[in-house]
Amino acid sequence: MGGDAFWEPFMALMRAFLGMGFFLLICYLLSVKRSAINWRTVGSGITLQILLAILILRIPGVSVVFDGVAQFFQAVLRYSEEGAGFLFSGLVKDQKTFGYIFAFQVLPTIVFFSSLAAILFHLGILQKIIYGLAWLMAKTMKLSGPESLAAAANVFIGQTEAPLLIRPYLGHFTRSEIMCLMTGGMATIAGGVFAAYVGFLGGSDPEQQLYFAKHLLAASVMSAPAAIVTAKILVPETDPKDLETQMKMADATDNNLLDAIARGTTDGLRLAINVGAMLLVFTALVFMLNQIMMAFPGKWLNVNETIQTATNGRFEGLTFTYILGWVFAPFAWIMGVPNQDVTIIGQLLGMKTMINEFVAYAELGELRMAGIDLHPKSTLIATYALCGFSNFASIGIQIGGISALVPGQRKNLTELGLRALVGGTIACFMTAIIAGAMSEF
Repeated sequence: MGGDAFWEPFMALMRAFLGMGFFLLICYLLSVKRSAINWRTVGSGITLQILLAILILRIPGVSVVFDGVAQFFQAVLRYSEEGAGFLFSGLVKDQKTFGYIFAFQVLPTIVFFSSLAAILFHLGILQKIIYGLAWLMAKTMKLSGPESLAAAANVFIGQTEAPLLIRPYLGHFTRSEIMCLMTGGMATIAGGVFAAYVGFLGGSDPEQQLYFAKHLLAASVMSAPAAIVTAKILVPETDPKDLETQMKMADATDNNLLDAIARGTTDGLRLAINVGAMLLVFTALVFMLNQIMMAFPGKWLNVNETIQTATNGRFEGLTFTYILGWVFAPFAWIMGVPNQDVTIIGQLLGMKTMINEFVAYAELGELRMAGIDLHPKSTLIATYALCGFSNFASIGIQIGGISALVPGQRKNLTELGLRALVGGTIACFMTAIIAGAMSEF
């Protein structure tokens, strides 16, 4: 008993070192100029990532602050539920009859939080929070002011809105700075969908909502320095600037508070409709692909029942999601996922990369509601690894969104899109490794 208590955390730590080394090696091998890599920045970024994890998850004083922020997001769910209840009545309130309905209990959260974020930005509160995190990264990792602001803003407002804060500087960004901006957008999530993910994973259980709110918040904050690390290895800075560039954000454009509320509501509604339509289409497509593969290769090869038995019913047969699981299972294992869950977590990683994180979180929520027996560490690692916009669709979103602000950077954006996807994905995986290792102690 005593031996297991020592060896299990030790082996988990060794596996975490192996995983971090493996993903850093991938970045190194894909680097455009290995000799220009600033290893001090890399070391500072990894150290900051680990320190943030310890501070947020372990240090009582700081942990209390983040618990408070997590409770705020839990309250957002409750407030938006009241608004949704006014419109949809029993579909929201009467869960004994209707159950937990995504369209009426998660999507309204996106609308409400988008409006709330617009209020906080108009009042200047959100800018101060972004500035604080940007200042920390600028001092510890020796980044330029605008670069730090973009990395910090991605944590709170997402990959399409963050560039707006540093619009005056974008035309002068180097390739390395553009890479940093894109990778940061890939590795984090926007506040508008943050609260929705809490509702996804926590359901109607207040304790579970609080648990996932804290870990999703930790994941997004920790992934900011991780994204800088991967970006600065993949595309090192060869044209360093004055690192003391003033960190000045663009001002809010709303005329007054009511204008901010109206704009935030409209933006949130547009996002909620897009999310709902996207989930409808992609869930249907995945189901269609699963049925096609089970009916043809699966049935012809007579392997459906074998796969179903071998996975204890977790997979129906030779499905699209089963193949994704096998392709991404090695990444799940090296992140520290217990052996019995590597295929099913690999499936989620594949869905996040090939489709998007919303579909992957929806699937994770379904697995939890269906009573699939996942190890708590597997659920924790998946929560962190999926917490980012790193998918193929985001490449197009970033190219279209950022090039509209600064057309002269379109060439760099198109050339760096795939590298940013790799960098953002690895940043999320590195954050998951650290969280998984810490869960052992």
